[in-house]
Amino acid sequence: MRAQATEAGLDDAIIVNTCAVTAEAERQGRQTIRRLRREHPSKRIIVTGCAAQLAPEKFASMEEVDRVVGNSEKMDSALLMAESGSDVAVSDIMKAGQDFDVPMISGFAERTRAFVQVQQGCDHRCTFCIIPFARGPNRSVQPSRIIEQVRTLCENGHSEVVLTGVDVSSYGQDDPTLPALGGLARQILDQITSLKRLRITSLDPACIDDDIFALLADEERFMPHLHLSLQAADDMILKRMKRRHSRQQAIDLVGRARVARPGVVFGADLIAGFPTETEAMFENTLNTVTEMDLTYLHVFPYSNRPGTAASKMPTVDGLLIKQRAARLRQVGEDALKDFLHSRIGETLEVLVEQGRNGHCRHFASVELTTDAPVGTLIKAKALGMDDAKGRLIAELIP
Repeated sequence: MRAQATEAGLDDAIIVNTCAVTAEAERQGRQTIRRLRREHPSKRIIVTGCAAQLAPEKFASMEEVDRVVGNSEKMDSALLMAESGSDVAVSDIMKAGQDFDVPMISGFAERTRAFVQVQQGCDHRCTFCIIPFARGPNRSVQPSRIIEQVRTLCENGHSEVVLTGVDVSSYGQDDPTLPALGGLARQILDQITSLKRLRITSLDPACIDDDIFALLADEERFMPHLHLSLQAADDMILKRMKRRHSRQQAIDLVGRARVARPGVVFGADLIAGFPTETEAMFENTLNTVTEMDLTYLHVFPYSNRPGTAASKMPTVDGLLIKQRAARLRQVGEDALKDFLHSRIGETLEVLVEQGRNGHCRHFASVELTTDAPVGTLIKAKALGMDDAKGRLIAELIP
């Protein structure tokens, strides 16, 4: 978006790409717009993203906003820069066609890891989530286009690529001629031998294809770290969320992955205090963190999102939600500390990202004791850990 805006001559504009995952995120978006207007009174402010897609009239009515552009339109520089006609350009995202493509990018200025979008949208209707109505149906990018993008990033110095999307596990399900996600990953690794590391963002436990497990078993460049869109581990709450997996299915999935690649680590998204969640239901989720041996937790206190089915369900007390989120986070912090402690003394392969910081193959954060060139893969010995920052301390191996 930045590159297209610059090419279109939008040097006098600020583009705000809003989020709608929670009502609080939308509120913060409006707050940010007001602050930007105070700080930059003469610049045009263009608002886009998910919150703008869902409620364009709200943002168009703000005196600070000059133009509102939808998610289908935000990659069109002509629509971004239009100064005449309507101040709103937002189409019906649910009618988005299947000829989905993404613009090629040459690299990421701020990171050494590169993110490649392989699909957009979601066909599922989890009761807590508004995002399908902001991003539209599942649409997959053609493998040839993805491979071209990954090759360009590797040629420009990126050692690690992360495949991403709104519902990345559904890659290929919209087109019978396409491979599933694991097959796509296999094609990328087979055709781009210069790619050193490949990761995948949040996976749906109900939809992980066999090739993912095969890659864990036989492809060292496929990283031993998977992140699961788990959300809960109580079967009744999972049903009320309209998730498509059970607690036992998630446990079995983790077990199968560890057979394929002993030592693979897992992260998970978890929601604390979903409507109707009793203490016993919460304890099921809490205990499953230990049973599944999860290492990295992303914990979200349940936030009511108007327009979702969950917003009509009986709510949990707000203080109780915060307390449950804190308990989950504490279990997660303890699990991470245990994992990091188990790595002390080992030799790590670290991708140096900023200054002396980076990540090892298992995605643990690592701080080096001496400088190393950003973007390089180096060997380092783990000497200890920084409990406060949740990271390993390591020294370069000559």
